[in-house]
Amino acid sequence: MATFKATVRGVRTDGFMQVYIRVSHHKRHGYIKTDKMVTRKELNKQGEIKDPFVLNYCTERIMAFNERLNRKDISKWTVAEVVEFLKNGDEDICFSDYARTHIDRLIDNNQERTSRNYKLSLQHMERFFGTNRIMFGQLTSMQVGRWIKSLEQTRRAKEMYPVCMRQVFRAAIAEFNDYDNGIIRIKTNPWGKVKIPPADRSEKIAISPEECRAFFAAPLPATRMIDPLPELGRDVAMLVLCLAGMNTADIYELKKENYHDGVIGYKRAKTRKSRRDDAYIEMRVEPIIEPIIKKYLADEDDPYLLNFHKRYCDFDSFGANVNNGIRQVCRSMNIPKEKWYCVYTFRHTWGTIAQNDCEASIAEVAFGMNHSHGHTITRGYIKIDFTPAWVLNAKVIDFIFFSTEKGKQGNARDLEEPQDKLFRLSPKYMVYARAYFRGEVIAEVSDIGFGTVGEVIERLAKQFPDTIPTGCAVQFRIKNVDTDREVVYEHTKGKGF
Repeated sequence: MATFKATVRGVRTDGFMQVYIRVSHHKRHGYIKTDKMVTRKELNKQGEIKDPFVLNYCTERIMAFNERLNRKDISKWTVAEVVEFLKNGDEDICFSDYARTHIDRLIDNNQERTSRNYKLSLQHMERFFGTNRIMFGQLTSMQVGRWIKSLEQTRRAKEMYPVCMRQVFRAAIAEFNDYDNGIIRIKTNPWGKVKIPPADRSEKIAISPEECRAFFAAPLPATRMIDPLPELGRDVAMLVLCLAGMNTADIYELKKENYHDGVIGYKRAKTRKSRRDDAYIEMRVEPIIEPIIKKYLADEDDPYLLNFHKRYCDFDSFGANVNNGIRQVCRSMNIPKEKWYCVYTFRHTWGTIAQNDCEASIAEVAFGMNHSHGHTITRGYIKIDFTPAWVLNAKVIDFIFFSTEKGKQGNARDLEEPQDKLFRLSPKYMVYARAYFRGEVIAEVSDIGFGTVGEVIERLAKQFPDTIPTGCAVQFRIKNVDTDREVVYEHTKGKGF
């Protein structure tokens, strides 16, 4: 058990001595500072305090300490843990201060981009609460719920801001609460009772191959700038599109060590801290963008590969200027303002054209765009051959820039859209299909090589008996065996077959 005694420690230059409460536990001592002061006149010959007022104050503190410790099992606590509990056990902690410390730790961990989201989240929460010193005790489920409701008109912040602040809260609980020893400094946790709404689904901002060709062939608007933004926007858009949707932050941060033998190898900034494989990918530089890379090459003694860091202070400024340049090109092309492109347009476009026009599977598109696509553990310990992504990237470039084929943009869908909204086939998928007339199977096929549903129906129709009357309906059940998805169609004789 812990014992207490009022005592003094040392004499100040003015003759006063600070009063402490000494805590003894397991033959060790700790001290809790009080706001009382005494001189030698208030001490007896043994150096003990004799001032009745100070003794009464310390006795009350000691009684309160004993009352709090009697509710805990402190047999395995150190004296430092006892002192920490008595000093701060009932004191509310400042959430704002801890959040800023958490943000600083993210920056120290080279997660500066992530830290900015946390900073924006904290700033919005502080504006809502009307103070830059939010206490943990203020974060009740009702108050946090009201704050989340104030974000409901936003597209992404309504999910991102609460998730960031919840992460800060969880980190604080892990740091301040010691459940093994019963030390609970943060007593409220509102996040179990509030519901964080999902962010709005990303718009389908991919454009067709025809629109891509028109954008890159359009004359640049006149400007007096030495380094015109439209030219920058178009050049960087070309880099993004021809490097399998590479992000501008990664383009900005490229070092010379990332470029060897015509191949760029880098770790994607957005996800390298959250993936076991560090989100590493290698992409071959195709001849179409070699002149652009040479155009923006940094000096030989510069560690950066491209000179964008000489013109812009950080990747956010770089990205903003690139988007500004792209918008200026769109304006010169008389594209309606609500349909103007941005950098992400060309990332989405790469993925959409790869899947719709180059017959790539969703997994192949994800691999080329450096998404984890559910294999994070596997990617963490195998040495990956990235050449399939290079081949797919070359196919996309050839389709856009070296052909006049029309894209299947009418059938395009965003990669984030649920797959069951669109049933697709490609020649490499195994198909099992049956045709029914009045509940009886009249045709059946199991084969590969079908590019469309119409081709499957045409093959089945060749097996139909001539006895089916014109105008009668036949049901078709078509299953993609590889993806384990099935659709049902109904056509009438004379129209559908």
